[in-house]
This record gives sequence, C-alpha cells and structure tokens, in this order.
Amino acid sequence: MKYPIETIRHTLAHVMASTVQQMFPDTKFGIGPVIENGFYYDFDSTHKFTEEDFAEIEKKMQQIIKDKIAVEHIYKPADEAIDENKASGQTYKVELLEEIKKGDRIAITDVDIEQQKDGNLSFYKIGDFIDLCKGPHVENTSDLPKDGFKLTHVAGAYWRGKETNPMMQRIYVTAFNTKKELDEHLALIEEAKKRDHRIIGQNLNLFVFSELVGKGLPLLTEKGSVIRRELERYIVDKELSRGYKHVYTPEIAKVDLYRKSGHYPYYKDSMYPVMKVDEEELILRPMTCPHHFQLYASKPRSYRDLPIRYAELAKQFRYEKSGELTGLMRVRLFCLADAHIICRPDQASDEVNSVLNLIEEVAGTIGLKKGENYQYRLSLGDRSDDNKKYFKDDEAWDKAENVLRKVLTDRKAPFYEGKGEAAFYGPKIDIQMKNFIGKEDTAFTVQYDFVMPKRFELTYIDNDGKEKEAVVIHRSALGAFERVMAFLIERYAGALPLWLSPVQASIIPISDKQQDFAKKVYDDMIKSGIRVELNDANETLGKRIREDEMQKIPYLLVIGDKEVTANAVAIRQRGKGDIGQVPVDIFITQLQEEIKEKK
Repeated sequence: MKYPIETIRHTLAHVMASTVQQMFPDTKFGIGPVIENGFYYDFDSTHKFTEEDFAEIEKKMQQIIKDKIAVEHIYKPADEAIDENKASGQTYKVELLEEIKKGDRIAITDVDIEQQKDGNLSFYKIGDFIDLCKGPHVENTSDLPKDGFKLTHVAGAYWRGKETNPMMQRIYVTAFNTKKELDEHLALIEEAKKRDHRIIGQNLNLFVFSELVGKGLPLLTEKGSVIRRELERYIVDKELSRGYKHVYTPEIAKVDLYRKSGHYPYYKDSMYPVMKVDEEELILRPMTCPHHFQLYASKPRSYRDLPIRYAELAKQFRYEKSGELTGLMRVRLFCLADAHIICRPDQASDEVNSVLNLIEEVAGTIGLKKGENYQYRLSLGDRSDDNKKYFKDDEAWDKAENVLRKVLTDRKAPFYEGKGEAAFYGPKIDIQMKNFIGKEDTAFTVQYDFVMPKRFELTYIDNDGKEKEAVVIHRSALGAFERVMAFLIERYAGALPLWLSPVQASIIPISDKQQDFAKKVYDDMIKSGIRVELNDANETLGKRIREDEMQKIPYLLVIGDKEVTANAVAIRQRGKGDIGQVPVDIFITQLQEEIKEKK
C-alpha cells in the first residue's frame, strides 16, 4: 500500500520518539508534528542532544523499521490516560490530556487533537511507545523507508511557543519516500547554505548588526543602501506613473488610533509597549493603514474623487521574538512599500486587477515567473460561530471573496484557496513566493477591506447626493524592502542584476603607467551615472581581479597600454569571462542601456 508522504513523516516522528524513549528513558515528550519536507519532535531530557547522537538514533530507527512492528491504533478514556502519564512522569502529555478532558480543542502548530470514538481518546502504539495522536499512520513500520530520512539539527523551543514555559530540545528530521529524493533535497539544502543572505551579506559588506543598537535592527552599509535605494526609486516611480499619491505619515501614533481600527487587541502581543507622553498614550506603529485613513477623512469626498491611492515607503515596528529573528528576513523594524486604495464598491474589481498587473510587472523585473516562482493564494475567513477572530458579516464576506475569486479566475491566474488565512477585516490575495529550495512564503498581499470604512467612517457623496461607504484595498507591490533584499541576495547568490549591484564596474589598471587614463575612464563613468570603483591597489593584477570577482561585480575593466592607445577597455563580464576590447564611449552607452532596461 502506498501512503501519502505526510503519513510516512507522521509515523517516522513516532518511531524517532520511540527510539529516544529506549535510549534516554527519563525523557519527557512534547509534540511531533509534520512540517514541510519532514517533521520535528520536542523533548525534555537531562541528556543534551547533539549531532553526535544522530547517527545512533537513525540506526535504531532503521532497526525498528526492519523489525516490522505493527502500528496499533487504540482508544482510552481520558482519566485512564492521565493516570498512566502521571505515573510515568509525562507532564506535558498530562497537560494536553487534562485540557482535552475539559472539552478544549487544542491547536498546537499543525497538531489538532480532539476526542474520538465515544469520548475515548485516540492513541498510537509502536512497541512499548504510546503517543496521544489522531493519526493517520502506516499499518506497520516496514511500510516506512529505512533510508529516506535524516536527522538534520537540534534547536531550543519553548513548550507550546510561550517564553514563560520550559525550554525543550527540538530535533528536526528531513524525510522522503526514497533515498534519491532525500539526497536531492539535502543537496539543495547545502546549496541554500551557500546562498544564505546572512553570510553573503557579510562577505559583500551589505549590512551589519550591533548589540548596542539592538536585536533585529539591521544597519545597511553604503553598499547595502544602494540596493535598498534602487528598489525604492523603482517602486515609487512605478506607483506615481499609476496614479498613486505618495505621502509621509508619522511612525508613532496614539494607541486610540489602533483601538479604533481594532488592531490593538489582535496585534497587541506583537506591538511595542505603550509610551506615556504628557497626557497621551503613544505607540510605535505596526501598520500604516489607520494613518492613511486620517488623510482621507480630513475633508469631504465626492464619488468623482475616487479612487484615491495613497502610497508610502512606511517604516513599521513589530516585536518579533528573539528566537525568530533571522537576518533581514525577520526583523523588528522594516520598511514596507505600502499603499491603500479607497474606492467605490463598483471600482474594487478594476483596482485589484490593476494592483495585480503592477505586482506581476515588479515580479518580472526582479526575475520571477508567475506559476514557477510564485502563485496566488486566495485567503478566506473562517466564519464559524466559535471564531471570534473575524468580523461577523457573512454577506460582506461572501461579496468580498467573490470579487477576489472572480478577478483571479478571469485572469486565469494560478491560485489556490486557504480557509482561515484572511485578515480579520476581509479576504486577501497573497502572493506566495518560492525561495531557492522551494519553500513558500507570503511576499506581497492585496486585501479587500469592508470593516475599516465602517470604523473610520470612510464615506463619499455619490452621484445621487447620498452618503455611501467606501471600500479599502490594502496592498504592497514589493513587500518589505529588508525581506526583498534577503530574497534577492539568496536567489542570485549575491550576483545581483546590474541595476541592483552596489558596484556595477571596477576599473583595474595593469600598472601605474595607465593610472591617468584609468582615472579619466572612472570620471566619465561616474558622470554617466554608473557606480564604479577604481581598483589601483598595490597588488598583482591577478589578485585584484580575483578580489573583485569575489565581490560579484558585474564588469571588470582591465586597462593596459593597448587600451590606452585605443581609448578602450578590456572587459571581463561576470559569469562569461573575457569578452574583448570595447571603446570607452560605446561601453558606457551599452552599460546605461542595460541598467535602464533592468535586465
């Protein structure tokens, strides 16, 4: 029988836990969910797991598979299971069981455990190891691939993700159906390590972190700032050409603003503490939309004024837990290419279409193909009666979701639907970007908002003279600049396209005799708007070329006596090597055209 890979990974998690129980009997067990490309399991043990343990754990797991042990599905009353786990010291399992007994439905990451079969609870047994689980699992350990998995690393993880809870040891495992699939994935992982933006960023001197400045607060160097500035100029010009009004709003506001929007209850844990200044309570903003609403509400609006498209390069602040901070990917201060379109309901479809046109153009410019490098997710609300997260208005949800669904369908866009992924104020289209190893993350969003217009009284006078309620489209066409930079650095392994490269060309005179000519070429290129360096260090020609190549500079311009005589440069192009001698003026023109076209 062929099992889904999730079922195989799920069962392997139990096999690993069984192995750990045999090797380290005092271990207390947490949870072991399936994740992308594998699974993990959380342990509380007096033994500190290291990578030296991995080979022995893998060997014993393979023996369990070889022994063809039945995977038994059994049911127990809650009280019996609680007593057994108390007796064996499994305090974490007892905590889960007692919550289930009270009738709570537990959701821990992607683990969802609930009562089954006449009020009894579902367990799975492999040998002497029994674990609370709803399944499904394979029927016998022999159904598992003995050479299709590998323990990769161990990390600290708070029980149930709360910093006030005990720290556990989380062992991560990569698992596939075959050794071939596993080896291919591990090769991708190794390549991804070489592309890690944190390492490349350091090697290319793009950004640094300082303990004195604070965690999650990157400092962009002069080279890193070039990348950010080029992205900013690009997106601002694109937005201005599409009728957006670029504005500046404060990075701090009264807490009342976010109480009114409803963000404060939902995002309170990820916002910074309130500051009391005079008689006011102020807070660093986690989002920009309420500020833009105040611009709109500053005077009466007519239907003729709409749509109004406010855009801003907006700095926003989120409290990310220390363990979740990752280079430029997860930071505590980021700048978002943010925008809010306030329009009539009959304009919403066209505005969403226009936003997707812009997003697809931007994605194409940075080298991404729709359907291959990214797809759309239609993120829907969960309108069940017991869900307090989403604004209660089924009719409005239906209308908004249908608008977005029709836009995607009419465009024949690649998309799938995700229930419960919406914002609390309406559904959205998420642009799901794949990184080098295929991991999918949300890069940009387009959200249909029917709640904020009510809360902020965003109205207009229609052509019948009556006051009507507007619709808000939240969108980002590029996302957070920090995250985009990290993504691009990894995608291109630091060898960024010419228009984004901090240094676009390096001039390398062979000796001092060509110094004056090299300086003239340098000045001409600077005046032409090209980012260029003059590498006349007191080193050998070969060493200077190697150093510039390691810096991923697109063009190296070598100048000897022949080049001086011909008023030319000998060009070494990144990835191609020597491409010959070209007159200086012609090369400058070619470079300007390549930069302008953003190839």
